[in-house]
Amino acid sequence: MPEIKITDQNFEEEVIKSSQPVLIDFWAEWCGPCKIMLPIVEDLAKEYEGKPVKIGKMNVDENPQTVGQFGILSIPTFILFKDGKPINQQAGALPKEKLQELIDQAL
Repeated sequence: MPEIKITDQNFEEEVIKSSQPVLIDFWAEWCGPCKIMLPIVEDLAKEYEGKPVKIGKMNVDENPQTVGQFGILSIPTFILFKDGKPINQQAGALPKEKLQELIDQAL
């Protein structure tokens, strides 16, 4: 399963009401570090396929409501949600192992 496209419109359904932890990559087209993270996030989505976790991406330019709600000031920012609440937040380009640790702590 590829990563899920998270939007202001589906945020509540895909994240807040999710019975599984959700890792969201907040990104933008024009962001260099976001482009570096793209293949890493795609790899993680493939690796965690079939496991009880969702991996999603949210374009910050298209979804100002959620971005404002969580005070996203720099991108990429990764927020891990569990039971509808943010439990971990990391900003900047991260090594794949760091993102795996984030996901694994929620499983």
